[in-house]
Amino acid sequence: MTDLNPADLWPLPPGAPEKPEPQRWVWAAMEPTERRIRLTELAGWVEWLRTTFELHNTITHCWYRHPAVVEHLTALYAGWMRTYAGEAEPARELAEADWISTLHAFTPRLKLPACATGTHQDPPPRVPAPPGADEAFDLYVKVSDAASAPAGHPAAAELSRREAELNAPL
Repeated sequence: MTDLNPADLWPLPPGAPEKPEPQRWVWAAMEPTERRIRLTELAGWVEWLRTTFELHNTITHCWYRHPAVVEHLTALYAGWMRTYAGEAEPARELAEADWISTLHAFTPRLKLPACATGTHQDPPPRVPAPPGADEAFDLYVKVSDAASAPAGHPAAAELSRREAELNAPL
C-alpha cells in the first residue's frame, strides 16, 4: 500500500504554485494576483465541501460575496489542508474527527438566510460610528480601570495562601 497524500489529488487552479504549502491566509495582506488565485482555489474546495457534506442548502452560491462567510470558509480550508495534506502524521489521534466537529460548529455561521432563495442579498450596511466615538474610546483607554489597573491574576490571593500553607513553620 502506498502513502497517498490527498493534496496530490486536488486540482490546482491555473497560476497556482506547484504545491501550496499549508499556511495561514490573510486576505487583506495578499497582493491582488495572489488573492484571485487563492479565491479560485478556495472556490474549488468550497464546491467539494458543499457536495461531500451535503451543505448545498447551507452554503449559498454567493458565499464569496459575504466577507464573514469567506473568513469562516478560509479557516475551515486552512485547517483541512493542515489536517489532511499537511503533516505526514497528524499531531492528534483524532485530527480528522476534530476537523469535522469544527465544520459542524461553523455550519450555523455559513448560513445566509437572506440568500437562501437563490437571489443574492447584500450584507446590511455598516453602521457608522457616532461623532466623537474615537475620542471617547481614547479617553476610556487612558482613564478606565479596564486599561490602567495594575496587572494581577485573579487567583493570586489563593496562590499566596496555598504557598504560605506549604511554607508554614513546623
